Amino acid sequence: MRDNDTSIEGEVVHNEPHQDSSVKKPDTTMAMVNYGLYLASFLVGFTMVIGVIIAYVYRGKGPAWLDEHYRYQIRTFWIGFVYACIALFLTLFLIGFVLFFALAAWIIIRCVIGFKALQEQRAPANVDSWLI
Repeated sequence: MRDNDTSIEGEVVHNEPHQDSSVKKPDTTMAMVNYGLYLASFLVGFTMVIGVIIAYVYRGKGPAWLDEHYRYQIRTFWIGFVYACIALFLTLFLIGFVLFFALAAWIIIRCVIGFKALQEQRAPANVDSWLI
């Protein structure tokens, strides 16, 4: 590149803004893995337990918006556990079977919402909600 910012034929021109290498993006890999583990629990039952353990370990080690994801995952596990206990009890009255399908949909929706927010590098909406 010459001093007057004109390119010579065949010269590669980079018009990208200079990125500061000192600004480090937070590592969202484990939060993504957790959402995957939660979804994998429909095929392999114990992966959600592994996911909540990982969420407890990584909680508090990143920016606030990333910590909210781990909190969201922990709440998804425990609230889902409560819903599963209620549904299990209600299987005595045959309504629990329907509630298990609703619980599966609830978990899937929360994982999709969380994963989408993670891709946008923001906290999931309504972290404290017992609903979606």
